[in-house]
Amino acid sequence: MALIGRWLGIQCFKHNGSLHRCWDRALVLENNADFIVTATRCAKVVESNGRRWFTKEPAVTIFSKKEWWNAICMIKHDGICYYCNIASPSIVGKDCIKYIDYDLDAKLFTNGEIRVLDEKEYAHHKSTYKYGDDLDTVLRYTTKLIVERMKNHEFPFDEETIRNYYEDFLKITQNK
Repeated sequence: MALIGRWLGIQCFKHNGSLHRCWDRALVLENNADFIVTATRCAKVVESNGRRWFTKEPAVTIFSKKEWWNAICMIKHDGICYYCNIASPSIVGKDCIKYIDYDLDAKLFTNGEIRVLDEKEYAHHKSTYKYGDDLDTVLRYTTKLIVERMKNHEFPFDEETIRNYYEDFLKITQNK
């Protein structure tokens, strides 16, 4: 699709519509009906409180357009670490990818350990932002589904696929 090879910003929102975090740019590697794949290296991140920082590792990120997740696949010296946000399906615009973050996260470490993170933050925001029962069901189901995919190394938690995307990223950025 037309966005492949373009740099897009990324905007993460909270359920109430407030901007939570932005990444300055990510290179689009694939864009289809189900997901968009981007890659970054040393991306600038701006938090809602104005704090700015740069990512430490290069990463490939898969934003699902239909399911309630996105996965940041961080390329480390000892392997790939996967950080999966439980989030709304992503919307891809002309210049930006947007999604709503729902606090729950699952992390697959390079040693194979899996952890579900931020359950207290989720409970707090569920009350504060008044997540309905239907939304809660979808988010909890998605978390279980993601943990199973991590255990089975199913897409997007497949190291060979992520390394291939990263190699594509290196080829494109070295030619520019």
